[in-house]
Amino acid sequence: MRAASAKTPLREDISFLLSNRIPHQLANRFLGWFSQIEAPLLARVSIAIWRLFADLDLSESQTQRFTSLHACFTRALKPGARPVDPDPHILTSPCDGIIGACGRIDRNELIQAKGSPYTLQDLLIDPQLVELYPDGQYVTLRLTPSMYHRFHAPYDCTVDKVTYISGDSWNVNPIALDRIAKLFCKNERAVIRTTLRPSDIVITLVPVAAILVASIRLHFLDVLLNMQYRGEAEIPCRASFSKGQEMGWFQHGSTIIVFAPKGVTLCGSVQQGAVIRMGRPLMRLPS
Repeated sequence: MRAASAKTPLREDISFLLSNRIPHQLANRFLGWFSQIEAPLLARVSIAIWRLFADLDLSESQTQRFTSLHACFTRALKPGARPVDPDPHILTSPCDGIIGACGRIDRNELIQAKGSPYTLQDLLIDPQLVELYPDGQYVTLRLTPSMYHRFHAPYDCTVDKVTYISGDSWNVNPIALDRIAKLFCKNERAVIRTTLRPSDIVITLVPVAAILVASIRLHFLDVLLNMQYRGEAEIPCRASFSKGQEMGWFQHGSTIIVFAPKGVTLCGSVQQGAVIRMGRPLMRLPS
């Protein structure tokens, strides 16, 4: 037992070093370039190697043949692969993911992992947005590289503003979350304010980029959000979505944090460590 327990920290140290002690921007740019090479044979070989190290399931994909790694990362699914819960009181998961820290926001503070806190102000930046969520609810959804990478509207809603915040690209796996304080607040991210229809409840989605994520794509913006787009920028927009409609994608995998105001509750199946699929119940809206 002692030998096994001794190996675990060593594996974690190696994983942390491999994923976080390489030049982040260089790694992101390389994978961004490599993944978009249009060469079907190279894509097949790369996907075969990928499957040696990860549980990559393409059975739900619309196609089994890809011209590039990028096409595989951002693959669409067959119609009906992700049924969306139709209950008008249910806010659904915007993506496939593993549920990380979740629960009630303690005034302005929430948990990253194992008791490591960060604040709404550090993450969201906008004071007016922060004021909406004291004692509200949050759910952290982590996408692994092999998961479906597109994210969708959790409810009928309107988006009138996106705040893009440039930053680093630390890995967001559990090892890094345990070791790097306020990691989500350090990484590149987009703060997407959505207003639900017809209740006008404001739900905020925060896609957080990570190592080897070359970009965040939002279909309703003409700008590709990536590490070359510097500074904190507010991007006005006007986009309407129906529940389950696709909003954008990550190129490789990362995290989406969902924020809801006081009065919204977590669904009973939302537990730390559980796997959830896009369209499944995430939160319950007040009656």
